[in-house]
Amino acid sequence: MASYADVLHYLSSLDYPAEKDDVVREAEREGAPPDVLRALRALPPVDYANGNEVARSAGIEAAPEVGSAQRATQARDKRHQRVSQHLRGI
Repeated sequence: MASYADVLHYLSSLDYPAEKDDVVREAEREGAPPDVLRALRALPPVDYANGNEVARSAGIEAAPEVGSAQRATQARDKRHQRVSQHLRGI
């Protein structure tokens, strides 16, 4: 399965904004593996502003090792201080 880092790596020298065809062509030129190329070929045919937008459009999560349950727990965690809460004590 293609990772977020893989997509960004194989598109690192691409000039943006770029069309889908440009994205796929660049990945092929850079020697991207079949799973990355498959994900990029499935992209909607629009202009992309940057590599992050490409990866998100391909449905690749930035941190797949963090599951949805863990994200929900982190969001509810009361020990996690927000910046504004931290600055109130200063």
